[in-house]
Amino acid sequence: MNSIRYFLIIFSFISFPLISFASGDKNPEKEFNVSEMIMHHVKDAHEWHLWGGELNGVSIYLPVILYDNEVKVFSSENFYHGEHIVAADHKTHQPISYLKGKGEATGYGMFHEKIYKLEKNQLNFEDGHVHGNIQPIDLSITKNVTSLFIGAIIILILILSMARFYKSNGAVAPKGIAKFIEPLVVVIRDDIAKENIGHGKHHKYVPYLLTIFFFIWFNNLLGLIPIFPGGANLTGNITITFFLALCTLILTLFSSNKNYWKHIFATPGVPVALMPIMIPIEIVGIFTKPFALTIRLFANITGGHIIILALISIIFINKNIAWGALSVPMALFISCLEMLVAVLQAYLFALLSALFIGAAVEEAHH
Repeated sequence: MNSIRYFLIIFSFISFPLISFASGDKNPEKEFNVSEMIMHHVKDAHEWHLWGGELNGVSIYLPVILYDNEVKVFSSENFYHGEHIVAADHKTHQPISYLKGKGEATGYGMFHEKIYKLEKNQLNFEDGHVHGNIQPIDLSITKNVTSLFIGAIIILILILSMARFYKSNGAVAPKGIAKFIEPLVVVIRDDIAKENIGHGKHHKYVPYLLTIFFFIWFNNLLGLIPIFPGGANLTGNITITFFLALCTLILTLFSSNKNYWKHIFATPGVPVALMPIMIPIEIVGIFTKPFALTIRLFANITGGHIIILALISIIFINKNIAWGALSVPMALFISCLEMLVAVLQAYLFALLSALFIGAAVEEAHH
């Protein structure tokens, strides 16, 4: 009996935001759109949607910061509670809806969470895209940015708490939160940094490796709740994964020694005749490594979220809650698997970063 109760509780938590999203549509005859629902939950937004319909639910409205000849700051409520406009595509003649700002957002329109300047008081569309409207520089505090701050604050609280414990008690057996954090720090230091960067050189890179490991891991875990009200998907944003990979690339290049560049521009043992072929390949290889870091983290995290949401969508596609007996257990299994993927992707990112840095600082073998 208890297991049935737990199942119903978990099912209600998983399906609640989807039910809210589906029931929030003003047109009850409209078919449930799986791709629209999934994108609604995994993409970034200028509001922190909690529950209810897409346009009439409960949300935390985040600050919009635009640079359009001058800095303009106002609440995103001016868009989400603005005018809902339906325009015709110039080529396909299909109806396309967007949000027209009101109040301080007057003169701007929002389409797919991108803000454009209205031309003749409207947005122009061609082949499903905004055509001819200027896009101001958007420096807004979006949902992903807010999630980044939350993740950073959690990490700071945990790490500073552990540091304060050792500062007060010295080198003693860990207690409390230190008992949880210290083994992870030791693993990153000994099994990743020391093993791949080399003894004596790894110490100055340990802080960076620890930072990216905990940042990715904690935000991966926070990103596991986009199916719940108030979830964000930070590490499923390719801009974030690209920036993390770029940090590794910059650190690798600035740490590189003469031996590293010698292997790129004059690879030992390679005939001179092959150098014109090998040098471009080696240069491309410098940039494919961070590209691989970017795509690996982005694809794994986003793919897991999409699978979970797609499984739950089976209930609404078939319009029968009985399908929950199949889709919910499968979604729960993928969610548990995603918890493993969350720490695994953080570990792999730190490991590969250490490998790239280690290759850059490695001395020539004689």
